Amino acid sequence: MPLYAAYGPNLDPARMRLRCPHSPLRGTGWLLGWRLTFGGEELGWDGALCTVVEDPLEQVFVALYDITARDSAALDEWEDIDIGVYRKVRVRVQSLDGELTAWLYVLDAYEGGLPSASYIGLISEAALAAGAPDDYVTQLRDRPCRSLGP
Repeated sequence: MPLYAAYGPNLDPARMRLRCPHSPLRGTGWLLGWRLTFGGEELGWDGALCTVVEDPLEQVFVALYDITARDSAALDEWEDIDIGVYRKVRVRVQSLDGELTAWLYVLDAYEGGLPSASYIGLISEAALAAGAPDDYVTQLRDRPCRSLGP
């Protein structure tokens, strides 16, 4: 069964149980040589959207799911694959089981822009729920975000 590596709001196991009820959590790991960033501010309803980009000095915490074809199709709808917001990329993830091959979504837009504070909160709470280390969650919460108001 293919592995899906979640790094944003889909890190939250409860969210994934709703979106992909037939795809169990397999574990967690690290996407080495990538960093979490934001882009496509014009595509999101609440600021820039999260994505990952290659960066040899960084790493991103991920949750790994054994995903069924049915749940993969449902997740593609959530991630707006059909209109080109995100696209799928195959990556290597370091886990307790060793190096695994998985796929994830990357934003098909330029890097830049700021996410909303609520979006940062959603991602950091999802990371916490998935068991991310405290320092990783703190770094997420400390990221700059879009200010509200005029």
